[in-house]
Amino acid sequence: MSTSENTSRAGQVVTVLGGSGFFGKHLAQELLSRGYRLRIASRHPERAYRLKTLGNLGQVQFARCDVTKPETLAAVLTGSDAVVNLVGGFNGDLDALQGKGAGLIAEAARTAGAGSFLHISAIGADEESRVDYARTKAEGEEAVRAAFPGATVLRAPILFGPDDHFVAMFASLVQTFPVLPVFGPQAKLQPAFIDDVAEGAAVMLTGPDMHGRKIYELAGPEIMTMLEFNQRIANAQGRNRLFVELPDAISGAIAMLTGWLPGASLTNDSWNLLKLGNVASGNHPGFKALGIAPRPLGLFLDRWMVRYRSHGRFGRDPRTT
Repeated sequence: MSTSENTSRAGQVVTVLGGSGFFGKHLAQELLSRGYRLRIASRHPERAYRLKTLGNLGQVQFARCDVTKPETLAAVLTGSDAVVNLVGGFNGDLDALQGKGAGLIAEAARTAGAGSFLHISAIGADEESRVDYARTKAEGEEAVRAAFPGATVLRAPILFGPDDHFVAMFASLVQTFPVLPVFGPQAKLQPAFIDDVAEGAAVMLTGPDMHGRKIYELAGPEIMTMLEFNQRIANAQGRNRLFVELPDAISGAIAMLTGWLPGASLTNDSWNLLKLGNVASGNHPGFKALGIAPRPLGLFLDRWMVRYRSHGRFGRDPRTT
């Protein structure tokens, strides 16, 4: 990107709601590299203070707000040229967070005079779904388009990166246990590299006339089953692991019996989402329409799994012996 392009964006303010998490961190880096001024708005903006060192003096600012309290939105959205809504969750009042609440955020952005609005949704959003997460994601998309007709919707898949929680969780399990159950072993995933999705989001913001009123599904270039995903992690660690493919009936029973417990790894909703898979529908444009070649998990996995191997980087890769 040319210096002149960065200079032209130096005065433009992008407000990122819910920007203190995994996606927010990577999106911030992408937007700052393009010369935007960034405002991170969150219930806990202090969790994003580490982003301040990524920008120049005065390029990053922080604001506290609670999107379930619409009266707190006006102040943080004032003066925004563009708004990105990253707010969401898997539990709690999902309608207030990502259903009707998303519409209230979009309305506040329009009232504040924002020129573009990017709403981050999820692959699998379905207003007919029995799963609250998928249903409220779809309802949120509708609410956003009604309140901000020129909005762009980005449906994201499972995201992976060097600092994610998804790959790291399975990597830790594979490292620790010689025998591992696999829930939904044939469920299909199409994960995407976080920096590719962040780049796609930035491209959408630069061209609201071109990308507004559209839904994008930014899924990765590889489709794999849950069993294959686990096997690839084990192979990258150089570990022989026995993976036990659990029948759906057993998985469903575990979710029903233990899913209500605090911190449960498998709830009824997460099990139902897993059964459906996480693959792009093919009904909406993806990375190709944005001129981006998404990178596969295999490009990174061997390097990321070094620290999970026996003796880490000081040990030999068992696959080469």
